[in-house]
Amino acid sequence: MDSTPAEPARIAADLRAALGPLVRRLRQFRPGDELTLSQTSALVRLDREGPATASELAAREGIRPQSMCTIVNRLEERGLVERAQDPDDGRRMVVSLTGAGREGLTGARAERARRLTAAITEELSEDEQRQLAAAVPLLERITRRV
Repeated sequence: MDSTPAEPARIAADLRAALGPLVRRLRQFRPGDELTLSQTSALVRLDREGPATASELAAREGIRPQSMCTIVNRLEERGLVERAQDPDDGRRMVVSLTGAGREGLTGARAERARRLTAAITEELSEDEQRQLAAAVPLLERITRRV
């Protein structure tokens, strides 16, 4: 086996090539009526970070506030989010997940986890599973840096 370290640019290219299709395939599963990736991303952010204004969500997602307002309107129409006055500033409206929004995310996450677990179990040997487990903290560190 070659002990020469791999070139970081090559590792980056290989990693993008490997992880891109994985993420896309996992995102293909959407329960019930299909949500757009932007809608799903907004729901995930609300679930992880808690209630926020549409402007705050837009800034965190890196999109225009008008685009986020459209996303929030669609999610509200579907009963996945609700708006309420900000208790600290009555002029602002805060968006939060509804029970239906949380259930939708939970179901989608469970199905994605089931599919990924099955792929790992069926495709990788026990030694390869240990290697993959050892790589997860490295991937998390890279993710925080990007």
